[in-house]
Amino acid sequence: MIQPITFPGLGLSFTINPIAFSIFGMGIHWYGIIIGTGFLLAFLLANKDSNTFGIKQNDVNDFLLVVTPLAIIGARLYYVVFEWSYYKNNLLEVFNIHHGGLAIYGGILTAVLTAYVFTKKRKINTLKFFDFFIPYVALGQAIGRWGNFVNQEAHGVETTLPWRMEIFDPAKMQRVAVHPTFLYESLWNLGLFFFLLWFRKKNKYEGEVFMLYLALYGLARFFIEGMRTDSLYIGTLRVSQMLAGLFFIVCIALFFIRRPKNKRPEANS
Repeated sequence: MIQPITFPGLGLSFTINPIAFSIFGMGIHWYGIIIGTGFLLAFLLANKDSNTFGIKQNDVNDFLLVVTPLAIIGARLYYVVFEWSYYKNNLLEVFNIHHGGLAIYGGILTAVLTAYVFTKKRKINTLKFFDFFIPYVALGQAIGRWGNFVNQEAHGVETTLPWRMEIFDPAKMQRVAVHPTFLYESLWNLGLFFFLLWFRKKNKYEGEVFMLYLALYGLARFFIEGMRTDSLYIGTLRVSQMLAGLFFIVCIALFFIRRPKNKRPEANS
């Protein structure tokens, strides 16, 4: 039975089958479609804007063909590593991502490493490449979080706030009203996308946009992760919350420390 998702304080109700349609008996899940839509829109916008930023469209196309599968694999491996107590006895489930289980920080770290290697091989300015691409990453995240909405996952603790989301909790066998943390992150990332696009036109030093993304996303994720009920842990510490806090502290410090130095030549601004 498909459980409805409601926002009683707002008078909204949604009943969504996680499976959008089937092809030859194989269910195609909304989760994958939504994440794919985020990737596609990010790709189209990056492709459209590449020439104005001095990045070749062929480089954009080739990079996205390489980074997309690798980022998904990285996001999955990150999740599996920290849930190994379950997956070591259910190895085939490692390959089943229809029901979620993609950790964004695993995808980000994989994408950054991939971009570093790619730019070195293509002899592209790495920091400039990061500055160009990172706003579209925020947009892809904003869209992708709605896959969590359909799966009724990545939500927060119980609350009575007017915008609370009511879902069925299998562990409690009853409906509960929780923080829609997927929505908090989606809205933050959407705002971050527009802010970074604006800042990218005004930044004076290569790498600033990228560091600002890591800092501001880390700031939001630190607090949002503290509300979630499905965090990955090392002992009693939330892994993503630790990473988010670390990224915020380090990157916001670097953002200001580097400003008086390494000024980008006017020709590249």
